[in-house]
Amino acid sequence: MAMWIQAQQLQGDALHQMQALYGQHFPIEVRHYLAQWIESQLWDSVELDNPAEEAKAKHLLDSLMAELQRKAQHQVGEDGFLLKIKLGHYATQLKGTYDRCPLELVRCIKHILHSEQRLVQEASCGSAGQALDSLSQRHQQINQAFEELRLATQESENELRKLQHSQEYFIIQYQENHRIQAQINSLATLPLAERTPRETTLQSKRATVEAWLTREASTLQKYRLDLSEQHQKTVNLLRKQQTLILDEELIQWKRRQQLAGNGGPAEGGLDVLQSWCEKLADMIWQNRQQIRRCEHLTQQLPLPGPMEELLSKLNSEITDIISALVTSTFIIEKQPPQVLKTQTKFAATVRLLVGGKLNVHMNPPQVKAVIVSEQQAKALLKNESTRNDSSGEILNNNCVMEYHQATGTLSAHFRNMSLKRIKRSDRRGAESVTEEKFTVLFESQFSVGGNELVFHVKTLSLPVVVIVHGSQDNNATATVLWDNAFAEPGRVPFMVPDKVLWPQLCEALDMKYKAEMHSGRGLAEDNLVFLAQKAFPSNNNNSNPEDYSSVTISWSQFNRESLPGRNFTFWQWFDGVVELMKKHLKPHWNDGAIMGFVNKQQAQDMLLSKPNGTFLLRFSDSEIGGITIAWRLVWNLLPYTTKDFSIRSLADRISDLNHLLFLYPDRPKDEVFAKYYTPPLCKHFLFGPGLLKTLPHWCNSGGCYLHSHWNMNKAHTRIYIKYNLTKKKHISAFSLQLYYG
Repeated sequence: MAMWIQAQQLQGDALHQMQALYGQHFPIEVRHYLAQWIESQLWDSVELDNPAEEAKAKHLLDSLMAELQRKAQHQVGEDGFLLKIKLGHYATQLKGTYDRCPLELVRCIKHILHSEQRLVQEASCGSAGQALDSLSQRHQQINQAFEELRLATQESENELRKLQHSQEYFIIQYQENHRIQAQINSLATLPLAERTPRETTLQSKRATVEAWLTREASTLQKYRLDLSEQHQKTVNLLRKQQTLILDEELIQWKRRQQLAGNGGPAEGGLDVLQSWCEKLADMIWQNRQQIRRCEHLTQQLPLPGPMEELLSKLNSEITDIISALVTSTFIIEKQPPQVLKTQTKFAATVRLLVGGKLNVHMNPPQVKAVIVSEQQAKALLKNESTRNDSSGEILNNNCVMEYHQATGTLSAHFRNMSLKRIKRSDRRGAESVTEEKFTVLFESQFSVGGNELVFHVKTLSLPVVVIVHGSQDNNATATVLWDNAFAEPGRVPFMVPDKVLWPQLCEALDMKYKAEMHSGRGLAEDNLVFLAQKAFPSNNNNSNPEDYSSVTISWSQFNRESLPGRNFTFWQWFDGVVELMKKHLKPHWNDGAIMGFVNKQQAQDMLLSKPNGTFLLRFSDSEIGGITIAWRLVWNLLPYTTKDFSIRSLADRISDLNHLLFLYPDRPKDEVFAKYYTPPLCKHFLFGPGLLKTLPHWCNSGGCYLHSHWNMNKAHTRIYIKYNLTKKKHISAFSLQLYYG
């Protein structure tokens, strides 16, 4: 409810913008009376492009109806009676509107809440008198430019009307001159005495009109030239504003979208960008119509001079501007997955940011999706014909754009696409199938202004790596990460540098790691030094981050060449760590319990100065996705992997090992891990060689851990039994797991 309280305090234009969010699609009274309930719901948890989420949306709709009915029932008194009827009416209205499409209700409310939040934040920044940051300064610059454009467009409109009125009067006087001349001609049949005085009067009148026409023709020509000069200035302002919005703001949004694929922060909504693009479209269209009216006036009354050429040039320029706006604002709001497995369902959303303003939705266009190769993408951007070739077959690849009145968005939601097959090109040198890049091309065609202008629009997705088996996912992800991190705006598809500075790669790895951990705890400097030593074995003696500040790493070093003495690459090792952590050990990393990026020698050096029983957790050097326990006196267990943790958790394994006492440097292990221990389901039993003591019938676990001990050979033995409680017998033999120091 806090947001609604702040929203009600908005003033001026911000208040008008807030009020404009509401209407029959969602009455402002519903927002007011259910403010607390609305703001407490998890609207953002509903994926609008996922049809499976419709049940969740339907539940929210039903809950909204129930809240409205409950609110209505609690109204008393004369005013309460009227409000009770009104709220009941709104409940019926909303149910009728959204019952068959509950996801649209969620879309509507999300748009309203996000817009309110933006307006409140902008207002609070202004009222607090805080210094504008660079982002706010850019937005202020754009808004000021729009005000300048609005005034220029209004001034042109006023001048055009004056010109039109002046020209209309000129034509009337021109016709009057013709009428006077016709009267003079008609006097020829009259006697000279009668003709002369009348002719003298008419000749004088004609001379006066002709003199006025001569002066007025010069004035009209000057009006026309001044107006064309005014339009040229406005066109230049429009082009500058469009460059700022499309070549800076929209490109930055697309860059954020690309980095989000590596785990960067979300790219942010498109509402502000759409509002700018719609204002641009509106002003471009107004000026284009003005220029066309000028052309009509020029054709209606031809006068000597360069006007026709000037207006033709202006018309061509402004048509190019609106064409660039429309084609550039056909964008991919939700990208298809960049690692795309054949025969697997995937989704994507495309959106036309100016669709509502140009009334494209009145005849909804159809969008088609095809997959093309890197070479075909290059040809498309050069406007070379690709003969409608594609590099594969996508099922369910046609979709009609839908207009959402509540949000004013025109978009096409591809929900059930599937790549049936892929056609690969000949690969170069050491390039593998997981290094080959494709892209999904979305294209459509529509007209504006009563078929006055027809646009063929197309947009390319971020690079896509196609795989046919899950085992290829690791290497495909490496290709995508490298591309997302190091692609330059406006590049030739899909060129990326072969080498980058090590700190640049560190930034990408840290972004990926923090995103997978859902944590602010990323890779510290000592972690990055460890990774540098792994990536550059010859520089192992370098222990400061500065030692690697100017070192470059190539794609081959990243994910082609195996690490020395190993059968896996640097990326494969790192990705294995990420997968292990996010599936099983995320809480321990976020607690600071896992040091992780420490080699065996470093672990020994750190532990030697600590009391016996001190241990630390480090990632295995020899096995992908493995973590091991090192302790004092210094032993290292064979690494645990995902398979091990699917049987028993890390915390429970540490609890089992009684000789582990303190997590490095000096934290009692129970203080760190006890909250993650599994409550005991059965007792521990001692047994002699070859002898298994009785299995307790009260054990209610399918896999019952019975005993853990150390033998004389320092081999750690664990015994598990599968036990069927119903049949009162064990159903599988026990298994032994040995861990050597």
